[in-house]
Amino acid sequence: MKRQRKPAAERKAQIVDEAMRLAAELGPDRMTTQKLADAVGISQAAIFRHFPSKAEIWLAVAARIGSAMPAKLLASDMAPLERLRAIVARQLKFIVKTPSIPAILYSRELHAENEALRQQFSAMVAQRQVLFSSLFREAIKTGDFNKNIDPDDAAKLVLAFIQGMAMRWSMEEHGFDLEAEGMRLLELQLRA
Repeated sequence: MKRQRKPAAERKAQIVDEAMRLAAELGPDRMTTQKLADAVGISQAAIFRHFPSKAEIWLAVAARIGSAMPAKLLASDMAPLERLRAIVARQLKFIVKTPSIPAILYSRELHAENEALRQQFSAMVAQRQVLFSSLFREAIKTGDFNKNIDPDDAAKLVLAFIQGMAMRWSMEEHGFDLEAEGMRLLELQLRA
C-alpha cells in the first residue's frame, strides 16, 4: 500500500496532533520521536524534516495550545464575576477536550530541557493572570468584592485553583466531571 504524501503544513499539524495525543497517553517525557513517527505513519527522519528538533515539536505544541486556549470574552455586557466564571468554565472545558495539557504544562523534564517552551507557557499564564486581575479590579469597583482584596492575589488564587483542578483531574485519571466540580469549587472560593 502506497503512503499518501501530504502537504508540509498538513503533515506538521498531524505531527503536533499526535504529539499532543501521545503526551496524554504516555506522558510527554516518554514520548520519543520514534513513537511519534510510528503514530503518524512516517519515518523518524521525516519527523526531523518538518521539525529540526524535538524541542521544536514542543514549541509547536505550545503554540497550538496557546492559539486554541479560550480567550477572554470580548465585548461582553456580563458583570465582571460572570465573565470570570465563563472564562474559567471555558478553560476547564478546554482542558477536558485537550487532556494532554496538564501533562505538558507540569512536566519538569520537558521544561528543564526547553527554556523557550517554559517561557512560552509562563507568558500564557501571565496573560491569564492580567486578565483575571482586571476582572477582580472591576468586581471591586462594582462592589462585588471587598475593597481590601488585592486583585492580583485573587487572580493568582484562581489560576492556582485551575491548575490544581487540572492536576487532580489528571492524577485521578479523569475520574470526575472537571467542569462541574471545578465550577462548584470556584463558587466556594469566590464566596470565601
